Amino acid sequence: MLVTYRRSEDSARAVAGRIAERGGRAEIAQADLGTRPGCEALVAQARERLGGLDVWVNNAGADVLTGDTAGWEWERKLDLLLAVDLKGTIASSYAVAAVMREQPAGGVILNMSWDHVVFGMKGENPELFSAVKGGVMSYSKSLARALAPSVRVNVLAPGWIETAFGEGADPDFKREVAESTPMKRWGTPADVAAAAVWLASPAAAFITGQAINVNGGTVM
Repeated sequence: MLVTYRRSEDSARAVAGRIAERGGRAEIAQADLGTRPGCEALVAQARERLGGLDVWVNNAGADVLTGDTAGWEWERKLDLLLAVDLKGTIASSYAVAAVMREQPAGGVILNMSWDHVVFGMKGENPELFSAVKGGVMSYSKSLARALAPSVRVNVLAPGWIETAFGEGADPDFKREVAESTPMKRWGTPADVAAAAVWLASPAAAFITGQAINVNGGTVM
């Protein structure tokens, strides 16, 4: 397995360490997935280091909710989201597909969208996310048709997941989200990872072009 990072090398090493502790093999690589050359270079490096590409998860996403970027005006936020979340997904997927189609066993591509793209949410940030993550979902469905039957392409659409944004959110807001979720809690990165593992496994061999909401039932 290859764990990538842009700036958080220590976090990437920690993830690789946990994988190794469980008997897996994990390496790390730095990459800028906001550019086509960066995406293509990462795919080439992954193929060389791993010997092949069975599963590829396009999980990189621009953070416009916390830190300095939270204060950016909408067009600057949109440019970043388009570069990393949409263009990065497209560029990586095309590069990976070229590798997987040459492999006898094909492969699996998983892309990250958002559950609310089919539901809607008011507010500047949700509107920008809807545009970009909706593009990821539509692109992935079209790509699934193009790459079948050798390569499966599916989408994970997380809802309220307790990442950096959730951890720093107002307690009243966090409580409101939990109470409005049928499962009565926020999701965790582990919830999303479990769905990804299943979609990548032989148990999901007849599933392609689908979007799986990982959201505790908030959007159905």
